Order: sequence, then C-alpha cells, then structure tokens
Amino acid sequence: MAILGVVSEFNPFHKGHQYLLQESRSRLGGDTTVICVMSGDFVQRGEAACFDKFSRAEAACRSGADLVIELPLPWCISSAEGFARGAVALLAALGCTHLSFGSESGDLTVLQRVADALGDPTIHEAIQSILSADPTLPYARARQMALAKSLGDDALLLEEPNNILGIEYMKAIRSLGCDLTPMTIQRFGAAHDAVSAGVQPSAMQLRRMLLEGEQLAESIPSEAMQVFWKEIEKGRSWNPRLLDRMLRSRLYTLNAEDFEMLPDSGDGAGRRLYKALQEGKSLEDTAALAATKRYTRARMRRMLLCAALGIRKEDLEALPPYVRLLAINEKGRTFLHENSVDIALPIVTKPAMARDLGKTADHVFSMGASAHDLYCLQFMTNSVICMSEDWKHGPVLVKNC
Repeated sequence: MAILGVVSEFNPFHKGHQYLLQESRSRLGGDTTVICVMSGDFVQRGEAACFDKFSRAEAACRSGADLVIELPLPWCISSAEGFARGAVALLAALGCTHLSFGSESGDLTVLQRVADALGDPTIHEAIQSILSADPTLPYARARQMALAKSLGDDALLLEEPNNILGIEYMKAIRSLGCDLTPMTIQRFGAAHDAVSAGVQPSAMQLRRMLLEGEQLAESIPSEAMQVFWKEIEKGRSWNPRLLDRMLRSRLYTLNAEDFEMLPDSGDGAGRRLYKALQEGKSLEDTAALAATKRYTRARMRRMLLCAALGIRKEDLEALPPYVRLLAINEKGRTFLHENSVDIALPIVTKPAMARDLGKTADHVFSMGASAHDLYCLQFMTNSVICMSEDWKHGPVLVKNC
C-alpha cells in the first residue's frame, strides 16, 4: 500500500489543497494513507499563519489528510532549501513511499532534470563565478543564469515559487538518500500571491479576504470552513497589526551581534537588517528598507522572525529530531499502530515527551512552544490563555472521516 507525503502550510486550507490531496490519492489508489507535514504558527514567507497550527491541521484532516504532523519552527521559516530538507526528512522517517506537490509546470520530467542539474558541483562553481562578476545579484538570479547555460529555457521553471519548492523537495530526496518517489499535480486557479477574479483564489488572496471580513466559503471545503468559523467565532483569528507590535517589542531588546547569529545573516545581511530596524515603522517596512537587489524582502522577513523567535544559525545544522502529531483520523491511527516499529524518529503524541528525547529535541520543541504562546496573544480571548499552552495540547482526534 502506498503512503503519500505532502508538504504544506495550508494557510488557509482551500479547495486547491483538497484537489492536490484527492488527485494524488486517486493516482496511487483509494487505500493510500495521506500524511501531511505542515508549518506551525509561522510560515516560510516570514509571516504568521492566519489560523493556529491545530485548527489548520484539523481542517486538513477533515478534508483529505489522514495524519498531519508539525514541521518544527526552525525549518518553517528557513529558506526553500532548509524548509524542504526538514519536511522531506520527516516524511521519509514516517516511511512514506511517495511525495506529491503542486507545481506550475506539472511536468515531473523537466522538474527532475532541473533538480539533477542543481545537484551538479559544476553548477555551484558557475554560480560563484557569476556572483563574483556581479556581487549585487540575488543568489536565485545567479543560479537561474548558471542553469540556463546548460538547460536553456528549462531554467525558467525557477521563476515560479511552487516549481522551486518542488525542485527543492527532489534535491532533498537525493541529498538525504530517501526512498521517496516524487510526483506532481499541476496547480489550478490564481497564481501564487496573485489576486484574480473568477478562479480559485490564491492563499494570499484568501488571507486578504479574511482580514477584510469577506466570505470564504466558496473557496474553502465545507469541512475546513466549519473549523475556521469556530476559530473566528471564538475570537481566535489573525491580527497582523497586533502581532507586528508584539514581534517588534522582542526585536527592540536585541543588539547588532544578535543579528549576526541569524540564519542567512552572512554577506552583511544581518548588519543591514539591524540598521533598518532602527528606522522601520513595521516589520514589512523594515524588510523593505533592508532589501536590496541581492537581499530579497522574503529573506529579510524570515530573518526578522528568526530574531524575534530566538532562532539561530546552529538550530538548522541538523534535521528535525522528532515527529509531532497535530491531527489524526481513524485511518491515521491505524497507520501508526501498524507501522510504529518502522518509524525512524520518536513520535510525540504528548508534548511532555519532548523533554525526554534529549537536549536538542527539548530545545526545538521549546522554541515552537514559545512561538505558539506569542502567536496566541493576538487573540481577542487572550485573557483565558495561559503560558505553555503548546506543552498541554495533544493532537486533534478527528472521527468519521
């Protein structure tokens, strides 16, 4: 029986995500177990998620996933390469046989060709040569230029964000030596981060609609929408303005040396970001001030989050040390029961278990728990929220799916 892995943020879970899960399962067989590894309360674009990790995981588990696990915090807000390595390592540890992802291309052969080319050491030499000739170029642009010399128009795939992530998944499968078969489903609807009428909205457009109080029901599966409505009714929805203020209050306690210790802080990026913090009026404004032709705004946003949440370079030197369950249905429970002996990492069902897994696991879980506490302070109901909520929250058990 196939075991399908999907890397996700579900920010929020929408019909495009449901299509990816359904189409992937149909290609492998109806008895396929679907496991999603999902970002927690903060996501790879360097922002907070629009709903907390437990509600997003539950929404996914009611709409096609059987088991949702958490990608621990340091890998959630890493570069595309770090994000992919952490997620692929977790899916491989769970014994997944396939990894499916959405892509703009939909052509696995071409995507694999690009991934293989990027694994060639000569490409890295070519990239460094291009950067030496023009140090102002972003790394991503230099990489595409180097690849174009050997692959021609195939290098254009690196202009699309979902293609990039898919390529990074395939690179991670190869570099980690995982026995995972990649497969891709072509995306439909609005482009990533685009606003379009008459098609399935992008996740970015849905987040904007959420903030503006617009109806989301046409674009989100009914089972998922029920979960999100409960969160909204409880006052547990996204408040970016308040979160921005809370995160900046943490950043203002740091010094220039702290910014030198952040992931991706090399080449003067950490110093530049700290200087921009003195002038920026919001996190986005600070990221914009720090961004240059070489330092992208997304990179600056991720670094700001890492600084505010206590993530340092050394936190990404290894791979995730455990599997933390966020939501699970009956099929997922059967999978764990039948395969527990073969799973290569400890399974955290009760948060306190992380303290018994060694210093690294305790540190990683503690960072995520602290970030969850901060995330929850934005809610209107924060008067009933206590510290260490994440240490008390087991997985959501979904029935009748």
